[in-house]
Amino acid sequence: MPDLREVDGFFFDLDGTIMLGDRLLPAAAETFSVLREKGKSILFLSNTTTRTRSDCQSRLQAFGLEAHVHEVVTAAYAAAVYFTELNDPVVYPVGEPALIHELDVLGVRRTEDPLRATHVLVGMDMHFDYARLHQAMKAVRGGAALIAANPDPYCPVDGDVIPDTWAMVKAIEAASCAETQVVIGKPSDYYARKALEWSGLPAKRCLMVGDRLDTDILLGIGSGMRTALVLTGVTAKSDLDTSPIRPDYVWNSLGDLLEALRFDF
Repeated sequence: MPDLREVDGFFFDLDGTIMLGDRLLPAAAETFSVLREKGKSILFLSNTTTRTRSDCQSRLQAFGLEAHVHEVVTAAYAAAVYFTELNDPVVYPVGEPALIHELDVLGVRRTEDPLRATHVLVGMDMHFDYARLHQAMKAVRGGAALIAANPDPYCPVDGDVIPDTWAMVKAIEAASCAETQVVIGKPSDYYARKALEWSGLPAKRCLMVGDRLDTDILLGIGSGMRTALVLTGVTAKSDLDTSPIRPDYVWNSLGDLLEALRFDF
């Protein structure tokens, strides 16, 4: 098992790891206080497309946690960055206002005319309906590349789970008889590469902490980070018995990390 004393960068998922709905999860505040005291770098890595980076910062601060916008990476923001690296894309967005905001902030051209789109970007859309499906389908059948902001089929909320981006993506794939060309969010190589670039740290000095094997832990393993699964969100301990994805650590909550920080450093 790797030595936490060799970790300089701590990367955390949000929902299911730090908070669940409007509830801060056990030991989160104390854990971040100790990490700040020890001068560790922190990034908050979320697959959300329904909140901007500033929204995530405000949410963390509302829980009493110190957070800065430059420490927050979301799938919506990463997708906007992705389009700035392409040659003059025109994006037809399917998603909530936060996704559109991140595109606009970075100056990414977008359109509501599906026949002008070079790309269809899909995020979680709580107002997704037949008309939106039809327009997105028309864009893809007209030659636009289908881009998924993240691959999450559902999102945990306090006491429930709700449909997420992948549910909308699959509907558009089925209607347009096409496949998704690029997935931006965790566990993609693109997301991991950008997070590491923005952290300024090598992967071997970073720890990815999250509640999902198929996004958080897979991202860490695929990019060469150390990984820690917390059992406060989607993944149950029994899921480890059948999964080929093996984290370096399995913690009941961030309290286990807090204990390690206090006594192993």
